[in-house]
Amino acid sequence: MAKLAFIGMGVMGAPMAGHLVAAGHDVTVYNRSRGKSDAWAARYGGSVADTPAAAAAGCDAVLACVGTDDDLEAVTLGSEGAFAAMAKGALFVDHTTVSAAIARRLAEEGAARDLLVVDAPVSGGQAGAENGKLSIMCGGSDAAMAKAEPIMAAYAARIVHCGQAGAGQTTKMCNQIAIAGVLQGLSESLRFAQASDLDLDKVFEAISGGAAQSWQMNNRWGTMAKDEFDFGFAIDWMRKDLGLALDEAKRNGASLPVTALVDQFYAEVQGMGGGRQDTSALVRRIKR
Repeated sequence: MAKLAFIGMGVMGAPMAGHLVAAGHDVTVYNRSRGKSDAWAARYGGSVADTPAAAAAGCDAVLACVGTDDDLEAVTLGSEGAFAAMAKGALFVDHTTVSAAIARRLAEEGAARDLLVVDAPVSGGQAGAENGKLSIMCGGSDAAMAKAEPIMAAYAARIVHCGQAGAGQTTKMCNQIAIAGVLQGLSESLRFAQASDLDLDKVFEAISGGAAQSWQMNNRWGTMAKDEFDFGFAIDWMRKDLGLALDEAKRNGASLPVTALVDQFYAEVQGMGGGRQDTSALVRRIKR
């Protein structure tokens, strides 16, 4: 059993921290709004701290899943941030999807304090977090990964060490780039089938068993056809992630023309009031 802190009690962080309790760890949580921390403790039985530093004090490892680069910086390096309270040799694992730049910065700051740091964004959404079946892509040293992997196993179906600091975040960008292109193709395919007066169930049966098959097709074709988008990963968050990828592409020279185009298509759906809808709501911008 390890003494752990988990920072960020959102739809991802709360169940992930719950799995750590179920695995036998001693878990203290922190959230910017205290109510979410109290609700988590009432459900799982862990402890609640008033600041990231208070949560991190005396812990073997601190994990975080917050919102943005600024949020992450605040809970790690801010005036009441976790890093200042962590003991030498302790581990910090960040599950937030943020820029590779801040991942590298935290690794550098951690090294200066003799901390082990892993950037470990996740894929699998809220359902994956609740079911303990997330895919985790990691960046960091071999020593940091050796300490992090047994902890993350409590809520992961797959853990891949992708490289040094920042590699987890850039791999997550690859994930979001691929999803964006697939969803645009799926949206066009669905609308084409509707324009052709085809039986959508028959189309799905015909094409989902071949090369066109994808997770998005298997899980979203039917709901997209019914205009159901009130679940899954929100467009607002997808645009944040695509923005990170486009910014990183400026740094590394990669060409992302389809990603840039789909990002603008998502902006149109946001303008239609769909920012909190699932990413499959991309189909809304294509007329029937």
